[in-house]
Amino acid sequence: MGGGGGNDRLIHGSADAAQQQDFSKVDVKTTALGKNTYMLEGAGGNVTIAVGTNGVIMVDAQFAPMHDKLKAAIAQITKQPVAYLINTHYHGDHTGGNAAFAKEGAIIVAHQNVKNRLVNPPAGANGQTPPASPPEALPVSVFSDKTTIAVAGQSAQVIHIANAHTDGDSVVYFPEANVLAIGDQGGPDRYPNISAGGGIDGMIAGTEAFLKLGNAQTKIVPGHGPLATKADFQAYHDVLVKIRDRIVKLKAAGRTEDQAVAAKPLAPDIQAQQKQDDAASERVVRAVYQTSK
Repeated sequence: MGGGGGNDRLIHGSADAAQQQDFSKVDVKTTALGKNTYMLEGAGGNVTIAVGTNGVIMVDAQFAPMHDKLKAAIAQITKQPVAYLINTHYHGDHTGGNAAFAKEGAIIVAHQNVKNRLVNPPAGANGQTPPASPPEALPVSVFSDKTTIAVAGQSAQVIHIANAHTDGDSVVYFPEANVLAIGDQGGPDRYPNISAGGGIDGMIAGTEAFLKLGNAQTKIVPGHGPLATKADFQAYHDVLVKIRDRIVKLKAAGRTEDQAVAAKPLAPDIQAQQKQDDAASERVVRAVYQTSK
């Protein structure tokens, strides 16, 4: 799920979000990124597609009810089928469309931990454990470190980011187009969203790793929010380091988690800079406190 203020109330509560939304009113916005790649915005995580001459590589698939609208948006661009669907992580606002696209022939690609989490999902933010995904929704091509997939004219480098947003994150780099899809690794005006198996150190290391891909002109598609640049994510990285250092300092000084929250280490500067509120700051302080050394 997203890392912004309001979205944080639904951290990995994808089923909740799906129940609250009227998908019939959602339109898919398509943004051309050049070299036959596109960003699709609808309901749930942003989608990236790279169109080859014999098939489409797709990154993430939003909520299940968005399948038909996403398929229609892709059909406006190309008649080629979705050959591969890459999941950046396991959350339902990114994997909900898996089963429907797989039934149409897409090969689902993801880190092994994504498959593990879909088979045995952890409890959501509401304390309830969502049902396991059906077999047809599971990744069939899994990897542990990195993999490359390709259609004619397009390739995708899929790289695992360890223990960041979750324990199964991947970023996807399209070298022909110089486009990078990063899933829920954060973004401008956002706080880090630390979920099952994730941690602040992994988010910082992961950001450093994907910033080494491409060049200054690389277009970055975040899991939520607008298209971004490397400069945006260098600034975000620097905010992550400040957040970690302030909370770790309190923890090292012997403060309890509640005392760290009460100290409001992110207010007023970082909280205002990221356009967040006290409730979002408390969630981040607790998550970082719990996952930092």
